[in-house]
Amino acid sequence: MAKHSTAAQNDGGEGYLTGQLLVAMPSLRDPRFAQTVVFMVAHTAESAMGLVINRPLAGLSFDSLLEQLKVEPCPPLRRIRIHAGGPVETAKGFVLHTADWVQEGSLLIDDRFALTSSIDVLKAIARGEGPRQGILALGYAGWGPGQLDAEILQNAWLSVPAEEDFVFADDLGAMWRGALASLKVDPLLLSGAAGRA
Repeated sequence: MAKHSTAAQNDGGEGYLTGQLLVAMPSLRDPRFAQTVVFMVAHTAESAMGLVINRPLAGLSFDSLLEQLKVEPCPPLRRIRIHAGGPVETAKGFVLHTADWVQEGSLLIDDRFALTSSIDVLKAIARGEGPRQGILALGYAGWGPGQLDAEILQNAWLSVPAEEDFVFADDLGAMWRGALASLKVDPLLLSGAAGRA
């Protein structure tokens, strides 16, 4: 993790914050996004899409999901965590994973991360194959034209580079504070006032 950047500092080319992490500022009170870390799958002038990566989904195990989807073997040879990825299309699943495994239909985000929404990735993981690391997100966070950029300018979010070890870390409870700490930011000292962290 390195220094803070914003969409406003970007050169305006395609990609903006694609492949970066958004870190919710303490002043962001929307319960859907308070204290979240969001991996940005895509960010253009027209729209933005991200997956919340620090909210485990309660009440649904990987094994029970495979049973519902009739994916064998069950119990699986490997498991991945299931996350509440965001408030949009919460019945749809997306596997954010390392780019060492991609198939037709996978979205290569950059040279480290990819996104697959087909059941094939779950089948591969259940067989003990598939990507080296991954998380399954149900739902996603979406923004319309200019909406995310406006939220960043209102100090709702900070952005930091995404590192594989951080994105797939097990300690989800410490992720938000860890992301802020990587920027040398103490959430207790931040206010909702305008300015730059």
